Amino acid sequence: MDTRNPDGPFGGPALAAGTARTFVVAGQCGVPSDARSVSINVTVTAPESGGFLTVYPARAPVPATSTINFSAGQTRANNAVVTLGPSGDISVACGQPSGTVHFILDVAGYFR
Repeated sequence: MDTRNPDGPFGGPALAAGTARTFVVAGQCGVPSDARSVSINVTVTAPESGGFLTVYPARAPVPATSTINFSAGQTRANNAVVTLGPSGDISVACGQPSGTVHFILDVAGYFR
């Protein structure tokens, strides 16, 4: 997934402050449809304000801890292991007071 790409299910638009977006991971790009969790690298770039992203299983409550924190204009990356939601999906909550941030997700591996 890369929100710098044209709008679509695995592309843009950039994540907006105070919103969450869901992405289907299982069954995409070599991740089998029966995967239960994924090992990921999360990258943020071009944030208009400081904030954080929280990656979590889709349709679950947003956890109280962030996956990655960032300042305005910063490009940062972090690794995580995330359980997939019931449809093999993840949600990404954008904790910024205003503006947008681009989100890039690379899957390094999966667990069944």
